Amino acid sequence: VSETRGGKAFGLLKARQERRLAEINREFLCDQKFSDEENLPEKLAAFKDLMSLKRMMEKLGVPKTHLEMKKMISEVTGGVSDTISYRDFVNMMLGKRSAVLKVMMFEGKANEGSPKPVGPPPERDIASLP
Repeated sequence: VSETRGGKAFGLLKARQERRLAEINREFLCDQKFSDEENLPEKLAAFKDLMSLKRMMEKLGVPKTHLEMKKMISEVTGGVSDTISYRDFVNMMLGKRSAVLKVMMFEGKANEGSPKPVGPPPERDIASLP
C-alpha cells in the first residue's frame, strides 16, 4: 500500500513540475520581447525537456550543465534533434551509445574524492611538453 501512495505522490509531484514548466513557457510565448524569436515554441519545448533530464540526472547524483546535457542529447540523436524521447533515453542508458553518459558519470565519481588543485600549475620546461 505504501508503494502505491509513494507512486501517486511522485506522479503528482511530476505533474506539478510539468505544469510549472508549461506555465513558464506560456509566459515566454506571450512576452512581446520574445515575439520575434525564431521557433520559440520548439526551443521552449526543448528547454523543458533539458530541464527534466537535468533534474533526473541530479537525482542520479550526476548534476550537469546545460551544455553537457546538449552534448549528451546530441550523442544520442546524432545531432539531428535537440530533444530525446523516453525511448531514446532508455536506449541511451542501456545501449552502446551511452559513452558520453558513462564518461559524465565517471567524471562525477572521480571528482568526488579528489580535492581541486589550488594555485598556479607547476612550472614545466619545453623538454617535458608532449
